[in-house]
Amino acid sequence: MPRISAFVLYMLGIFLVSACTITSFPSTPGMQNPRSSTATPGEMTLRGDSHGMRPIGDNTAPLAVQAIGGQPLSYRLENGVKVFELTAQTVRWPILEEVLVTAMTYNGTVPGPMIKVTEGDQVKVVFTNQLEEPTTIHWHGIEVPNAMDGVPGITQAPILPGETFTYEFVAKPAGTFIYHSHYESDRQVSAGLYGPFIIEPRSPQHSQPDVDVTLMLSEWLIRGGETYPAMPMSGMEPNYFTINGKAYPDTGTLHVKVGQTIRLRLIGIGQFIHPMHLHGFPFKVTAIDGHPVPESAQQIMDTLSVAPGQRFDIEFTPTEPGRWMFHCHILHHTTNNNADPGGLMMIIDVTP
Repeated sequence: MPRISAFVLYMLGIFLVSACTITSFPSTPGMQNPRSSTATPGEMTLRGDSHGMRPIGDNTAPLAVQAIGGQPLSYRLENGVKVFELTAQTVRWPILEEVLVTAMTYNGTVPGPMIKVTEGDQVKVVFTNQLEEPTTIHWHGIEVPNAMDGVPGITQAPILPGETFTYEFVAKPAGTFIYHSHYESDRQVSAGLYGPFIIEPRSPQHSQPDVDVTLMLSEWLIRGGETYPAMPMSGMEPNYFTINGKAYPDTGTLHVKVGQTIRLRLIGIGQFIHPMHLHGFPFKVTAIDGHPVPESAQQIMDTLSVAPGQRFDIEFTPTEPGRWMFHCHILHHTTNNNADPGGLMMIIDVTP
């Protein structure tokens, strides 16, 4: 019996050693070793030559000519097609009156201009890349032909500096969408290459709100006077947070009246989750990722977490006058370089 027990223990030891042995993956040209691509907790090293660790351009970029982003972009009609023009360029963008970031932008603003069309419109976007690196545009959530999807190496070649590429598609479905870079997107989107794309329904099924505002939530990292892409990783965490490219108190004030119906289109475009909380009134979620929520399924809330890439349309009706706060409830996200108040806060001023 003792010899049987020893044998069992011996075989169990071999099994455990085999189970813990790390398989060595063969090296295939163009294929990364799976082990080398997985970070071990506590072993993160920030490499200055990594694309994500480099500063965004330098501080010699020209100052932004416009001060407010996300404004409607004009278009021209060509044989019934709505033609928009976008140019990627680097500028120095004010997230606060005294704080500038080096930003990659569409048409010189953060966010880029709002493209607003009606469901079923024929759309053409003539895009010119004036960055010092390649890029593309992805139409996030919009049902475009595969060749127009904007994924480099998959649906198109990267658009090189100085090149122009034309995107063409039919605007559908109706809803709240985004356009953004899909080339080194963790870097370029964090640096400002994003904008709102709103498709209005051709035949609205419900009455439209009195006030309709789009809010894009993002983050920034400024260190030593230079701008870096903000990322959810050690050493690259953001120290500024913005709504439509501005940090509080420069996020502005939304002026509304008691009894009006207010729609806020919330867009998470950075790399962090933001639970947005409204003081004073509950709201209902009327659309998720551009798609309407049936009235019977609409939730009544006062705090809603907006994850990266998500879009929520929320609606509420103010019932009491006053200056009410709307802000992220990760409270560090309501600071400017650790100074409170700041960041993802804005005031909704309700008058009788």
